[in-house]
Amino acid sequence: MKVVYSPQFEREYRQLPLTFKKKAEKKEKIFRASPFDRQLKTHKLGGKLSEFRSFSIDYRYRIIFEFADERTVIFHAVGDHSVYRKL
Repeated sequence: MKVVYSPQFEREYRQLPLTFKKKAEKKEKIFRASPFDRQLKTHKLGGKLSEFRSFSIDYRYRIIFEFADERTVIFHAVGDHSVYRKL
């Protein structure tokens, strides 16, 4: 699976603490193998974000993404729950 990082995602990711980045890399590896693995708690978002999905990095942080096609995913945002208001 190909993962494309949006400019917003890249900016937000750079600002995260190193410990979180390591957790995110581990979860991304799981995501690439199986986007709906139970460990990720992947779910569809609602309301104005209904075209997006989210998966958990840990209890606090998540990544918002969308399927561009069968083989490509776009990561749009990363952060705590406030990340939902940024899209």
